[in-house]
Amino acid sequence: MRIIKVSDYKQMSQRAAEHVIGKVRSSDCVTIGLATGGTPEGLYKELIEDHQMNGTSYRCVKSFNLDEYIGLSKEDTNSYFQYMCSNLFSHIDISLDHTYIPSGMADDIQKECDRYENLIEEAGGIDLQILGIGANGHIGFNEPGTSFHSGTHTVELTASTREANARYFSSLDEVPRQAVTMGISTIMKSREILLLVSGKSKQEAMKKLVENEVSEQFPASILKNHPNVTIIADSEALELI
Repeated sequence: MRIIKVSDYKQMSQRAAEHVIGKVRSSDCVTIGLATGGTPEGLYKELIEDHQMNGTSYRCVKSFNLDEYIGLSKEDTNSYFQYMCSNLFSHIDISLDHTYIPSGMADDIQKECDRYENLIEEAGGIDLQILGIGANGHIGFNEPGTSFHSGTHTVELTASTREANARYFSSLDEVPRQAVTMGISTIMKSREILLLVSGKSKQEAMKKLVENEVSEQFPASILKNHPNVTIIADSEALELI
């Protein structure tokens, strides 16, 4: 793992955007794994600004999102489809036909998991996977105890994860209890991984990631076994290291 230390969230977002933009410009067709939540919002703003100012094109880019809540339709304002449209897709020239997000409304969720896994394989895998890290070490919605061998699957969200995401809903009761998530094995097949970490709330997670051994009780620890991981973390997140 290569750690790039930056001063703050803004600089983290800028460095991450430079990395993504370089990847997009260097290839005729690139497949990017996308994350949601608060951490990548700054990155997406930087990508939009670059697209508008410099014309970086995403017409040949394919994207696969890490996860989606079970029980939320694409039209729901709290779905990750709407998050991606609001924070990125509607502001760049990517074709929505090239963007993939698991369905949380499928009649057979297991079939949906298998379908999504097959779509990633048919696309030739993910070239660059963007990740955040949860306070409990989750990546995607892979909570502590998730098998490192897992493909796309359903997950019961922990109380801490639901509480962390409650700020996007009217109340904690509205936060779904289940999600479909790209599995850890699927994430690890990505050719390159870019992990973004910011703020005091992630200090303990960063400390465990750097100092502790690989364990399924801390899912992000598996990243130590990947040959091409770059971590961009701000000074607050790295304070305990």
